[in-house]
Amino acid sequence: MEQKHRARKRFGQNFLHDQGIIRRIVSSVHPLPKQRLLEIGPGQGAITEELLESGCELSVIELDRDLLPILEEKFAAKSNFRLFQGDALKFDIQALAGDDKLRVVGNLPYNISTPLIFHLLSQQSGIADMHFMLQKEVVERLAASSGSKAYGRLSIMAQYYCQVENLFEVPPEAFSPRPKVQSAIVRLTPHQTLPHPAKDVEKLQQVLRSAFNQRRKTLRNNLKELISSDALEKLGIDPGLRPERLELADFVAIANSVQS
Repeated sequence: MEQKHRARKRFGQNFLHDQGIIRRIVSSVHPLPKQRLLEIGPGQGAITEELLESGCELSVIELDRDLLPILEEKFAAKSNFRLFQGDALKFDIQALAGDDKLRVVGNLPYNISTPLIFHLLSQQSGIADMHFMLQKEVVERLAASSGSKAYGRLSIMAQYYCQVENLFEVPPEAFSPRPKVQSAIVRLTPHQTLPHPAKDVEKLQQVLRSAFNQRRKTLRNNLKELISSDALEKLGIDPGLRPERLELADFVAIANSVQS
């Protein structure tokens, strides 16, 4: 007998039910037989079912204990299915990946999507690619170019580690309950070789936090505790610019200068 589950606000749950959207997501992922995938937040298994049909080796991690019986009832008999109960923010992806690389998929809870993405980026050496359903605004921030309002710390750190592709939008009516925001699908593919490696990623993070702490102020003001205007000019960077005018390479140059 199929079990029912009411979406929980505290887990940020919105269950996808539109079969056309589900098929389009799985087509974008294009899982192959025996590939190892990790699905974060499978919910009631809408995407899970389609992924398993491909013959991939699928592990899923679900925080809500009440969803475990539903997932077990649907999929436990499948040999290519493994279920973990836990918090994706604390999950050790590299341990699960071992010597291999995982492909990661998820309809991420919007209330924790940004910290979760930062957690996954910190473990990108164990990840082949990532496909996520996110709030449209977050996808726009991830994919933003310098000079745009959406460009900021999340854009820069995502693009430091990955190639970012904004794939397509998903309307609220594709979910139950309907979210109040538009959603979108994003693909993140970790760079095989970092295009602009920082000497110290923590220092880069510190520079970005300071630079974007007050977006309307200039680099001269926001970075004065870390680097002088003269030092910025020696790097070929105008200290009178606002932070959103700089490219990833500029921020890495600042971080490397501060570090040395």
